[in-house]
Amino acid sequence: MIRMADIRAWRTHDVLDTRGHRIGELEAIYVDTTTDEPAMATVRVGLPTRHRLVFVPLDGATVGPGYVQVAHDKALVKRCPSVGTDDVLPAGDEEAVFRHYDLPYQPGANGERQLARR
Repeated sequence: MIRMADIRAWRTHDVLDTRGHRIGELEAIYVDTTTDEPAMATVRVGLPTRHRLVFVPLDGATVGPGYVQVAHDKALVKRCPSVGTDDVLPAGDEEAVFRHYDLPYQPGANGERQLARR
């Protein structure tokens, strides 16, 4: 498991896919609001003048010198719902991110979000 104290040190480092191909740059960590454990990361992708942030689950991720390797293919990650570099994920779009990776989505009892940026 990747711990929050460890993963914050990797902000701005490369994010690699399962085959070692560079996806983009680690931008932020999102935790599961029920456990406060790291659940997803946002990765900065795109052209220099048209960056966007895509979400990728951290389950199965490993870290190395200067990179975080996730357990998903680059093409899948790049097709994930995205937000602008200055935007936040709208609560209504959160479930689509989980569906993209075939993950269960469990909002809080009162409809709270499942993810929170740290």
